Amino acid sequence: MNYQRDISNLFLLSDSKTRSISAENSTGEPGMGARAQIPPEAADSHPAHDLGIGWKVKPYLPFPKKSTLALGEINGSGVIRHIWITTPLPLRHVVLRIYWDGSKTPSVECPLGDFFFLGWDKYFHINGATVAVNAARAMNCFWSMPFRKNARFTLENLTAEDQYVFYQIDYEMTALPENIGYFHAQFRRSNPLPYKTEHIVLDGVSGKGQFVGTYLAYGSRNNGWWGEGEIKFFMDGDEEFPTICGTGTEDYFLAAYNFENTDTKNYEDFSGLYSGFYRVPTDNLYKQQARFGMYRIHLNDPIFFDKDIRVTLQSLGWKKDGRFNPQRDDLATIAFWYLDKPLEKRCPLPDADGLEII
Repeated sequence: MNYQRDISNLFLLSDSKTRSISAENSTGEPGMGARAQIPPEAADSHPAHDLGIGWKVKPYLPFPKKSTLALGEINGSGVIRHIWITTPLPLRHVVLRIYWDGSKTPSVECPLGDFFFLGWDKYFHINGATVAVNAARAMNCFWSMPFRKNARFTLENLTAEDQYVFYQIDYEMTALPENIGYFHAQFRRSNPLPYKTEHIVLDGVSGKGQFVGTYLAYGSRNNGWWGEGEIKFFMDGDEEFPTICGTGTEDYFLAAYNFENTDTKNYEDFSGLYSGFYRVPTDNLYKQQARFGMYRIHLNDPIFFDKDIRVTLQSLGWKKDGRFNPQRDDLATIAFWYLDKPLEKRCPLPDADGLEII
């Protein structure tokens, strides 16, 4: 793999081998798809009972309550190119974990919904360069995820509900250059954010790499504008003061002036290749909390670091006299980054109560 693949060079031939893991082919091995047998107990009731093997016998996996499901494991050198997944379960209470090269520490550990920019257990159309969510909550990921020796994927069901999951993991087996970075994603939540403190988006990361994206699920507990807070990137030994400091929450997410449509005087939803924003609908009874989702993908402007990185985000509104108001809001974020090695020390994920959306 000695070139960057894009639409301008799709005609170039390659020695890479394309493979795919799904419920119908749990190993991704050549010629092993569509071999599932109808269970004897379902011989007369299965939708394919009069068609047999090869006719959509096993399109999904059962996903029992309070269980961890092995989605697949790959041995060798390659790159994950695409993940498609959907499940009816509450997305904040399904946890995605990805492990690289035999590590026992997950480099990706996130609620499934937040990983796909759906932090409020609601469906929104997402049209990002690396994440796409399409009709009926079909979640797609196009982050490139290289591995040298091994890749392993699991899902944990934190709910008390038996369900199912449809999924497909597409990848290529190929040689890799020496200077690859391993893909990482980490979830953090401050609920409520302590007064006069900054929400930690990412911390505890040492090594060489690049920061490539942020998703933020923001729940405001106050009236008025909530997004004056600055995002800060502390890199390579920065202590009290960061190297990069943003000008406001909506500015970091590539918008301006309160995400406001100046004609309608309302929030304006948008979903683009590099950034997006949406407001979660409210009602006139119990669902009145102001909640928002937004994403920023650093596809053309990754933030490089040589030794370490820490990222924080402020939550700021306004007081009536024109002073800033440090807020105690609900901030949940996913940080996306590449690192020269799989993660060695993880940030513990909140328990089911800590993840719950109320």
